[in-house]
Amino acid sequence: MAEILSTYESVIEDQSQRKIAEELDIPRSTIQHWIDRKNSIDDAPRVVSFFESPDGTAFLHRLVLGAHFAMTLLGSCSTRQVCQFFELTGLDRFIASSYGSQHKVAVKIEESIVDYDNEEKSRLAETMTPKEITTCEDETFHPETCLVAIEPVSNFILLEKYADGRKASDWTQAMEEAVKNMPITILQCTSDEGKGIVRHVKKDLGAHHSPDVFHVQYEISKAASAPLSSKTKKAEKDLEKAGEEVNRRIQEKQDFANGKPRPGRPPEFDKRIEQARLKEQQAREGFESAEANQNRMKEATRGISKAYHPVDLETGQLREAEEVSESLEKCFSEIESSASEANLKESSWKRIKKAKKLVVDMVATILFFHMTVRAKIESLSLPMEVERAIFDHLLPALYIGRVAEKQKCAEDRHRLRRKSEELRLPLLCPESPFKSLDQKELEVVERVCDECADLFQPASSCVEGRNGQLSLRHHSLHLLSNRKLTALTAVHNFHIKRRDGTTPASRFFGAKPRDLFEYLLGEVDLPGRPAQKRVRA
Repeated sequence: MAEILSTYESVIEDQSQRKIAEELDIPRSTIQHWIDRKNSIDDAPRVVSFFESPDGTAFLHRLVLGAHFAMTLLGSCSTRQVCQFFELTGLDRFIASSYGSQHKVAVKIEESIVDYDNEEKSRLAETMTPKEITTCEDETFHPETCLVAIEPVSNFILLEKYADGRKASDWTQAMEEAVKNMPITILQCTSDEGKGIVRHVKKDLGAHHSPDVFHVQYEISKAASAPLSSKTKKAEKDLEKAGEEVNRRIQEKQDFANGKPRPGRPPEFDKRIEQARLKEQQAREGFESAEANQNRMKEATRGISKAYHPVDLETGQLREAEEVSESLEKCFSEIESSASEANLKESSWKRIKKAKKLVVDMVATILFFHMTVRAKIESLSLPMEVERAIFDHLLPALYIGRVAEKQKCAEDRHRLRRKSEELRLPLLCPESPFKSLDQKELEVVERVCDECADLFQPASSCVEGRNGQLSLRHHSLHLLSNRKLTALTAVHNFHIKRRDGTTPASRFFGAKPRDLFEYLLGEVDLPGRPAQKRVRA
């Protein structure tokens, strides 16, 4: 319509309106209606002229789809907030801003994203290099059961779907459907100890199941955090009361000395003060002991995650399963000693024992890592000195570099990055055994070592974070349809970018997907013009 009006306005001075309508093959009354509607828009003439032009219409089209995309898919707004946005900005003079009109746009956007998701997955899977991956799996509830599986290295969501339950058969059926036609092999899965997931991984997928270190620490925290904190607070209150008692005894002595003389022997104020101070000292020792015990429990719990690494983060040497087992056993010995000193209840001890049972699986995961890595490196048939350099320098450097990026503290990040660079230095010198390899061999070695460094995934935090996002969206919208859920998954996979400009899909498939928003511009039309405003009686 904007192009027709622009053409009409450019030739109206030379030709009649009737003749122009015949040339454009449009009824004259229609053109006259469009002109009257444009002239009736209550806005500045320049603004009207821009939005009624072809360039203005194209800009308005992008603006409308951008508002829906950013507010309802990247954000957690509903369609009604989009309508209000158009009303507040005055754009409701140029496009229909009613809920019905904008709801149709929202539905069309979601349907187009679902079509895009299916097309891109099929297209990218055809050129994808076969790869072995680790997955992180968990379920969330809205209250429907939603199964979520993510490939943690690329952060690509493999599965995000509502299911009837969370049994092993439900997981297996959903995963088979999600990864069909993809040249991938699930080598390992990190998750909690849900029976359905564990059976699905071990029996149906035939993969290694790695325990989530977060859930190990969570069980210990649930067992000891509240009781130890309560004991520390009680000891602190006892210390405050003892201090108040000392001050009260001292004040009694001063008041007696400043008051009128009384008959009889004076009270033994010094003895009372000494006894109060003795109780205060005992209370202080009790508080310091309770606080130290609480801190010891926290440090031992944190020590589990520090010990659960196949590489020593201080020396940069690979750690065998026996060494990791000893470190974990030492942490649990400290935890049990602290729990015994605090005299925790039987329910707390059950949680601690439940967490300790997973030490066997954690050690098995370290052993699985070493066996898989050694098999991958040996399959390259490299010279002995090159293999030794990989295990002594390259692989630890790559792994520590990945651990550094996950640290919260800047000091820890810098320290681990320096260690990673220090391990790489011998590989850059002229005497490095890597100098004997040509460029293609080096590329293969680096690719395989990158895969090995990514193999160890101690936690499923990526899935936990995604579940939290879905819960927030469900809380605000009260319902997530299958279409909406699929659209949100596709937006995460194909639109969300890291600082390097890559999306989860580009990292997972190894190829750049088409731009999702540009695809929507070609598939979703601009909503109709607003209806004439009617004044209600």
